[in-house]
Amino acid sequence: CLTEDNDCNPWIKGMLSTPKLECPKVKGQLLIFGATNWDLISRKEVPKQQAAFRNLGQNLWGPHRYGCLSDVQVSSVVSGPCAAFSLLITTEGKLWSWGRNDKGQLGHGDTKRLDAPKLIEGLSDQVIVSAACGRNHTLALTDDGTAYSFGENKLGQLGQGSQTDAVLSPATISYNGQPLVKVACGAEFSMVVDCKGNLYSFGCPDYGQLGHNSDGKYIARSNRIEFDCELIPRRVALFIEKSKDGQIMPVPNVVVRDVACGANHTLVLDSQKRVFSWGFGGYGRLGHTEQKDEMVPRLVKLFDFPGRGASLIYTGYQCSFAVNEMGGLYFWGVTNTSRECTMYPKIVQDLCGWKVRSLACGKSSIIIAADESTISWGPSPTFGELVRPHTGPGN
Repeated sequence: CLTEDNDCNPWIKGMLSTPKLECPKVKGQLLIFGATNWDLISRKEVPKQQAAFRNLGQNLWGPHRYGCLSDVQVSSVVSGPCAAFSLLITTEGKLWSWGRNDKGQLGHGDTKRLDAPKLIEGLSDQVIVSAACGRNHTLALTDDGTAYSFGENKLGQLGQGSQTDAVLSPATISYNGQPLVKVACGAEFSMVVDCKGNLYSFGCPDYGQLGHNSDGKYIARSNRIEFDCELIPRRVALFIEKSKDGQIMPVPNVVVRDVACGANHTLVLDSQKRVFSWGFGGYGRLGHTEQKDEMVPRLVKLFDFPGRGASLIYTGYQCSFAVNEMGGLYFWGVTNTSRECTMYPKIVQDLCGWKVRSLACGKSSIIIAADESTISWGPSPTFGELVRPHTGPGN
């Protein structure tokens, strides 16, 4: 949470003259399990330039620790459903990274893969409070509300005002507004939220995922389809709801509290506990009972009733989750494309009565912290990420 200045949202409390964000007030040790051959994850073979690492990294079928972190207190761990790399934030606000690095998404000034966490020296003088991982890019947020970005930038997803192949070291995004309080990354796009609850987006506009009422496509030379990318943060100005007969009405006074991005879609939670979604509509991941793409944020009707608002939102690669005020976990979309998709939010019956504290998604696997337990599920094949007692390649 932001400890404030009075100019910011009423939901951000505190009385400091200078706004400061804080790290989560938890600490622990990092455990890792699952696939660790970073350059092979979600690929049929390792790229030629990474051939030296073809046989490095194994599937970890149970929890392991990194020796280099034996004396490091971890505040939070960050990855994403599109990412083959990870970040951790220490209790002192330092950012570490490891994994795939072919676009410089680890922030160490090179493209060398890392098989163990390493401190990002370019941010060592900053206090990092949160971060986000795209497919090949990273956002990091400091305690004074400044966002840094690094990694792939072919589609402007770094928000630095240019389109380049990659930025290998952390640099600030091109933004001069109110202090930022949230960052999120899709596959090739990014979202940030300021302390007044305004939402900004940048990067690739495909499927309308930036929320500006356009997919940004145009015909270039040789009949090639290209995108008019947003190279700097642009405010998402319109939120809507649709009636059953298709009538579109603007939704006023949307103050964004939280944002979460899947590969090509986004969820937003506002101060009135309403949920909005937009972007790619395939497999029902937007929760609107249809598979149509949405070019601007559209209200998810289920959470727009007294006592049934949402308190938490999460996104997977092709799915979405929300926890309502009563503590029920809702799911929509798909984790296994060979099975029937869920077109609108449905409660996860197996978890009724559990208090969900946190949730994270891989491309198809889900892991949840609920009460004092950890719960995981997902379709085969799995590679140890479900950390079952009797796991193996065919389980």
